[in-house]
Amino acid sequence: MLTIQNYINGQFTPPLGGKYIDNIAPATGEVYGKIPDSGPEDVETAVQAAAAAFPAWAAMPLEQRHDILRGISDGILTNLDRLAEAESMDSGKTITTARTVDIPRAALNFKFFATALLHFASESHAMPGALSYTLRQPIGVVGGISPWNLPLYLFTWKIAPALAAGNCVVGKPSEVTPYSAYLLGEICTAAGLPPGVLNIVHGLGPSAGEAIVRHPLVKAVSFTGSTRAGAEIARIAAPMFKKLSLELGGKNPNLIFADCDYEKMLQTTVASSFNNQGQICLCGSRIYVERPLYERFKTDFVAQVQAMRVGDPADPGSRLGAVVSKLHFDKVLSYIELAKQEGGRILCGGHALQLPGRLAGGYYLAPTVIEGLSLDCRTNQEEIFGPVVTIQPFDTDDEALALANGSPYGLSATVWTNNLRRTQRLSAELQAGIVWVNCWLLRDLRTPFGGVKQSGVGREGGWEAMRFFTEVKNVTLGE
Repeated sequence: MLTIQNYINGQFTPPLGGKYIDNIAPATGEVYGKIPDSGPEDVETAVQAAAAAFPAWAAMPLEQRHDILRGISDGILTNLDRLAEAESMDSGKTITTARTVDIPRAALNFKFFATALLHFASESHAMPGALSYTLRQPIGVVGGISPWNLPLYLFTWKIAPALAAGNCVVGKPSEVTPYSAYLLGEICTAAGLPPGVLNIVHGLGPSAGEAIVRHPLVKAVSFTGSTRAGAEIARIAAPMFKKLSLELGGKNPNLIFADCDYEKMLQTTVASSFNNQGQICLCGSRIYVERPLYERFKTDFVAQVQAMRVGDPADPGSRLGAVVSKLHFDKVLSYIELAKQEGGRILCGGHALQLPGRLAGGYYLAPTVIEGLSLDCRTNQEEIFGPVVTIQPFDTDDEALALANGSPYGLSATVWTNNLRRTQRLSAELQAGIVWVNCWLLRDLRTPFGGVKQSGVGREGGWEAMRFFTEVKNVTLGE
């Protein structure tokens, strides 16, 4: 039985209240560990440690700060297999996904921002008789709250730029997937990160997470998660005038035109629909296909989806693993039933799977494709966040655009076409923070990431992240 501890002031410590939460392996449905059920008193200890560490960390020479963050990056890669196994155990994702996507990206996050801090610059403006320049200074203590779908990947995407900019961090990983964040504490200590610079508090959102948001010394909060939780964080933080970055839900459209590169589109669309069991905020869950191509696409897409192997996440041959929890498993199944009530036709999947042996209690779902649903139905309007997609034909560019934009979310959109004029028009008019044309999930860490409408506020990545984690001060020198 693994007992995880908080990482506060460079030490692993039990929760002050002595309470723990069961940690369940989605692949088997069995409890395999305990995690701290931390409360405001644990957050208070972490914030005070961060505040005490801040002056020295902010004043540290940039080259030294760079070396420590590069050391963390190297430590993640050194522990790649251990971290991948932890990630797969916690989340139910395949070991292959964890090894090839999640853990390498977590290492790259630290490597990228370690380099970025050496090149982060501000502006100066010469004028007659004076010089005006801008300082970008670290905020102090900042909070980072991350989700369960890409646990270490997204946790480090908040921590790395915050530390690079000279802040100290109190972070809360998801209580559903705490293991890799726990191991990160060991890696940070080994890399020489000073005590208190990074503090990791485990626990539930309404207790530990809310305490981070409410604490008066936490001046900025970066959150990735549901739109509902983001709205609650904004409600608390706005009257306190904290800086907020909210990366929230998605209901992303995938527009497929008849002039696309068909084979590339088909393979990528299978991936963009079902990678990580559809539990990626960028998955294309609403697929719209130009009518001349629709029947061919439907036949080929369903055949490929039916061929996907759902199995033991630890088996490299498994394409899909388990969804993250029993609660989420039940939620996704409820949406499949809702889709039937709304008139949807299940083309494949639509049911739970029971695997043999020790996996019999795991949370497995057959990848599901549904057609025949209207744009305004709940299935097409609400985020399901599982291995479920809907497909629908369209006739004109205007109809495709209206379907794509007809959702309260606006995180990403994908367009498959070889028509340059169409590409330029749709890219400009799609209501989304990210548009991929003839590709999906190609991410350059220098570029901004985030959404519009109910998909969030602010941007992460590149200089956007470094700017978010700094305060701006203008200085003007006269003669």
